[in-house]
Amino acid sequence: MSTETPVRTPLGGSPGGASPALASRLRSLVRTDDATRVGVLQVVIGLAVIWGVFYSLNPAFLSPSNLTNLALQIVAVATMSIGVVLVLLIGEIDLSVGTVSGLAASLMAVLNVSQGYPAVVAILLALACGAVVGLVHGLIISTFGVPSFVVTLGGLIGWQGLQLLLLGDTGAINITDPGLQGLTSSFFAPWVGWVLTLLLVATMALRTFRTRAKRAKLGLTNSPAAADIIRLTVISVVLIAAVLVLSASRGIPLSVLILMGLVLLMDFICRRTLFGRRLFSVGGDAQAAARVGIHVKTTTVIVFMLASTFAALGGILSASRLLAVNETSGAGEILLNAIAGVVIGGTSLFGGRGSVWSAVLGALVIGSISNGMDLLALPSPVKYMITGAVLIAAVIFDAVMRRRQSR
Repeated sequence: MSTETPVRTPLGGSPGGASPALASRLRSLVRTDDATRVGVLQVVIGLAVIWGVFYSLNPAFLSPSNLTNLALQIVAVATMSIGVVLVLLIGEIDLSVGTVSGLAASLMAVLNVSQGYPAVVAILLALACGAVVGLVHGLIISTFGVPSFVVTLGGLIGWQGLQLLLLGDTGAINITDPGLQGLTSSFFAPWVGWVLTLLLVATMALRTFRTRAKRAKLGLTNSPAAADIIRLTVISVVLIAAVLVLSASRGIPLSVLILMGLVLLMDFICRRTLFGRRLFSVGGDAQAAARVGIHVKTTTVIVFMLASTFAALGGILSASRLLAVNETSGAGEILLNAIAGVVIGGTSLFGGRGSVWSAVLGALVIGSISNGMDLLALPSPVKYMITGAVLIAAVIFDAVMRRRQSR
């Protein structure tokens, strides 16, 4: 991580020490490259193959009831993975997300059950705890130049100790508050899903039309109209299918709506705002980003705060679904799934390339494999080996695409 003091000029400007060629290079770093799109496409194809294989082995896999259970299972990990995406985009790593999720969930349970705080207050304080943890990590990394791997590895151990201290001798707390339970047990009528689908598709179509009109007015080349129509059609079909499947079971889950709302928000921030462009710039070349006026230290601190906050929210959703927290909350496979899912979803481990949607896609892949093998009653060793093989394949693909891009 660069500790160089940035020159105070706007992004893309030409400060005293930066040449126009450097500014041009930085602008190229923030563009969405073809590797990201290819990665997303391959993940979608791989997910379709996985679903086809498990359906052929057990038709119950694609039943509305099982797919609803699958959606509920991946919500917590996918929420944590959103923060992991942000960290990877700037070329860092956070190994403490699992522990932070367990710490936040434990704090929420202690405040609500043991101390009698209202559910909303307990949730907000737990999220604030996550933000403070991220602030500590980010300040250590950016101020002292300590590698994020070391800092967050220490956090993984230290915050788990604080979690055990919060839980006390009992080591477990049952969640009985209806408000907390309702985060993952509430379902809406199908019409809510149809209204949200219509609004989302209409918004995307309007934004696409305005973008094409603006580019045409500026004399820029537009992508083929057929490509935009196909993209909108595919998204519409996927949303309609999702609403149909969820409606055929218990309805539209509140937790799924929370997840999708967060993904849409962070995707907009990453692709459409100055802060998002800074993430890709820092991950692509931190030194070049600093020379054109980006405050690398500030960006790093904000990213780690967001990552820990999303980890805290993931822990809250997990506790709501399991109706309890204990000493193992945030431990086990959670960290592996959160990071592996993002890499499988197409976000680069080397920084500067990825998408927030990889959090959902990767969680779907890992969740589908786990869910399918549970239906087939496969032993845990086999599940670990298969999940590991999928992760290695995703990392190999990432390395190949990175090498091709550098050429």
